[in-house]
Amino acid sequence: MTTPMRSSRWGYVRIITGTILGGILGFYAMHRAELKYKEMWNERLKKYEEELKMKQSTEMHTPTVLSGDPLPR
Repeated sequence: MTTPMRSSRWGYVRIITGTILGGILGFYAMHRAELKYKEMWNERLKKYEEELKMKQSTEMHTPTVLSGDPLPR
């Protein structure tokens, strides 16, 4: 039979160990989620920049009536 002192000490060790391991696991999970979220936004930014370049290149090559250019190209 164990003594109450030894039993409570084992309880404290379990609580502290669980807290530390839970913190490490939580930090790792949030770190992975943050990296995934950041990568998602980088892909969206890249797609947006490509669409913007395409839009700007088509605007440069298409004539506009309101541009004031008497000779349409």
